[in-house]
Formats: sequence, C-alpha cells, structure tokens
Amino acid sequence: MPSIRTKEFTPRASEAINNPTIQESLGRLSNFRQGREEAIAEFGQERWDEYKKRAQEIKHETMEHLDHYLDMLSTNVERAGGHVFFAHDVQEANDYVAGVAQANNVKTVIKSKSMVSEEMGIADVLESMGIEPVETDLGEYIIQLAKEAPYHIIAPALHKSKEEVSELFERILGTPAQSDITALAAIARKVLREKFLKADMGMTGANFGVAETGTIVMVTNEGNGRMSSSLPKVHVATMGMERVIPRLADLSTFLPLLTRSATGQRITSYVSFATGPRRSDEEDGPEAFHLVILDNGRSNMLADPQLREALYCIRCGACLNACPVYSKVGGHAYGWVYPGPIGAVVTPSLVGVPIAKDLPFASTLCGACREVCPLNIDIPRMLLKLRSDANEGPKGTRKANRVEAMVMRGWRMTVGGPRMFTMAGKVATLLQWPLSRNRFLRRLPPPLSGWTRSRDFPKVAAKPFRSRWAAMALPPSKEGSDGD
Repeated sequence: MPSIRTKEFTPRASEAINNPTIQESLGRLSNFRQGREEAIAEFGQERWDEYKKRAQEIKHETMEHLDHYLDMLSTNVERAGGHVFFAHDVQEANDYVAGVAQANNVKTVIKSKSMVSEEMGIADVLESMGIEPVETDLGEYIIQLAKEAPYHIIAPALHKSKEEVSELFERILGTPAQSDITALAAIARKVLREKFLKADMGMTGANFGVAETGTIVMVTNEGNGRMSSSLPKVHVATMGMERVIPRLADLSTFLPLLTRSATGQRITSYVSFATGPRRSDEEDGPEAFHLVILDNGRSNMLADPQLREALYCIRCGACLNACPVYSKVGGHAYGWVYPGPIGAVVTPSLVGVPIAKDLPFASTLCGACREVCPLNIDIPRMLLKLRSDANEGPKGTRKANRVEAMVMRGWRMTVGGPRMFTMAGKVATLLQWPLSRNRFLRRLPPPLSGWTRSRDFPKVAAKPFRSRWAAMALPPSKEGSDGD
C-alpha cells in the first residue's frame, strides 16, 4: 500500500501554491472544463440530464443488490475460463497477484493505468520480488520514472512541464534533450514497445465489470490498455467492488457520460472488452485471465447510508477539474491515491477519518463538484458528514476536553442573556484596540490566531446593533390620521 501522507495536506498545499510551474500546469484544467462543456452542448442538455438520471438509477440498483451482481460477475468470469479473487484488503490482493506472478515465472509486468493498482501499491510489491513493473500509460510512465504518485485521475503527469519530462528522460533513459512533446512521446513509445514484446504478465484496471457477461471494460486513449490485456500470456485485472454494472446494455449510458465528463470526447480512442482468456479458436489474447475484486474499506462505505453514494463514482475526474481548491493545490497535496473532492470523501472512508481528517475541510462547499458530476453525487453533503465525524467522532462519540468545555460554558453564559452579552461586547471593544487597524483586526493572539492567519477579522462594533436599531426606529403612526 502506498504511503499515506494525508496529514501533510497544509504544508504540501502551500508548497504547490507557491510553485509557479505547478500553478501554470493547473491552469490547463480549463481545457478539460471547456471540452466537457462543448461535448455536453453537442449532446444536448436535456438528453444529458436524462442520461445522468438513468446512470444514477442503475448505480442505486447495483449498490442495493451489490452482493448479487458481484456473484453474477464472478460466475460469468469463471464460466468464460477466468479466475476471480475477492480481496478483503490490499494485502490479500497483493499476495494473490504475487502468487500468480510466481506461478507463471514472471519477470516483467506491463501495467495499464489503474487507480486500484495504485491503491494496492502493487508495483513496489513486484519490485521487491525481483520483477520489473512497467507503467505503459505515458503519464503514468513519466511519474514512475520520477518516483511520484499520480497527480490527477485522468492526467497523472499534469504537473510536469515538457522541460521537466525531457530532463527526466535524459537523466534516466539517456536520451538527448527535447523541446517537442511529440518527440518526447516517441521516445517513450520506443522504450515501451520493447517492454510490451517481452512482458510475461499484463495488469489493467477495469472501468466497468459487466455482471451479465463477465466482461471487463477498459476505456483508454492510448493503445497500451489493449496491448497490456492481450499480448502477455497472463492478464490480471483489478477493480474496486463498486465498479460492477448489471448489464452490457448499461454501457450505452455510462460510456457517453464518462468520456464527455473526463476529456470532452464523444468516445475515447480505445474501448476494450475482455471476457476470460483466449479461446482455442482465437489467435490473440492471454492464456490465463485473473480478476481481483478489492474491498479495502468499501464495505464500510456501502453500510453507511450517508457515504454510500460515493461508490457511484466512475472516476471521470470532472470534480477535480471544477474544484477551486484542487485547481490551486493540485493532486499531491491530498497525500494519497485519490485527490480532489471525491478523494476528500473516499480517502477518509478507506484509510480512516483520524488519518485523513484535514481532507474534508479542503473544500469551499461551493457545490461545483456536484454540479459537474455525471452521477449527481452530492459530494458537499458527504464532506459535511465527514467534517462532523472528524470533530465529533461517529455519532457524536467525542468528548470535549476540560479547556474546550470551559470555553463553551463561558460562551453559553455570554450569549444567554442581553446583560452579559452587552458587557462582553464592551470588554471586547476595549481589548481589541491595540490589535485593530481601520475596521479590521489584522492578527489575533493565540488561541484565536487561526482566524486571522489568512484573512482579516472584523472589529467588534463600538455601538451594538440593538442600540443602532433603536435609534433608527420610526415613531408609531397614529391610527386613522388619514381619515380612513
């Protein structure tokens, strides 16, 4: 499992904000937003809303009967000649994949982009066994060379400039410096083509697992997904248990939503289907197929009616592109695999609220994420729920410490009646004088300093609102004075 650095959100966010290269890179998110808007306009807003509603209904049906559809998926994968393993956590998932690799004497594994494999940290596990894992998505390959985590769900190397990529290739691959993006892509293509041809095992993710047929669906813009699943003799697909959908026909709803929301395309370059291993009368495909279905905390989300909706997510990344916080702090600030608004919900749910307690607060609650979500997932509502859990504990189990309890008792006494409230206002007016400038307090002393760390705090008014209101009140009119 990759290292969890969620407690470092604040310093890592500050670092990103003060990095001009990253800020310039994050400016490219506008391309995704514009592409999405144009794609929806072409599709038609009314039709788009119908698709969103239908997709939400399908996901609701699936989550209500998840055990049934997972059992159906497993049965049909095995009927097609494949193997299915249900992993309770990443340790079990990694052990199973490692076992498959050892049983097949694997030396090289080619990997198509997969958030679940990042969640598992399988690349590090394979390396520890002396097996070479190679990321074949261009963005993932770049960050693998840089030994970094993905920055964005659909654009893993969004934060890298072409100059940084050129320097990386020059230092690690020994290639000459390049200033042209096409030339850099050609370098990666040449290196990766050799890896494709010699790999013993291919690993992919699964955008969808179709219960009805046992089919794994992979949506990519590079041919690496199809090659990873068909060239090596062994294909291992990994998916979160929430990625199952009931019927093959449901893809006609989800694919238009996914591709338009993610990149603004009508359809991606490659939509690949894998249903078990190669048949005896087929020329292409793997000799063995394994599907690893990962829980790793998703059951807890399923059991929580306030968080279950997060399992509807199809990982399009639209919420990241729309989020004003992500657009400034970037992906690495979130400290784990899943960044952005959906990551601020999923990460605390999977790794624990105490470990990721800062993430639910990394939001303005503006609702932009909910607005662009193709599944209408109410992310702000779930963030509020997780904020409550972080502050109060599940179901209000947290108890205030002695100092906090004393402060709250004092506050209750102050606001409990007009006399104490008026007196407190007069005291505050006197105490704020050395700290005030014009109409604001620039810096409050501890323990209130957090209020003015990033903004000015309004001064307490010398004349309270009640007094001003009384002075403004008009005298009562005399009834009947107009002769009525």
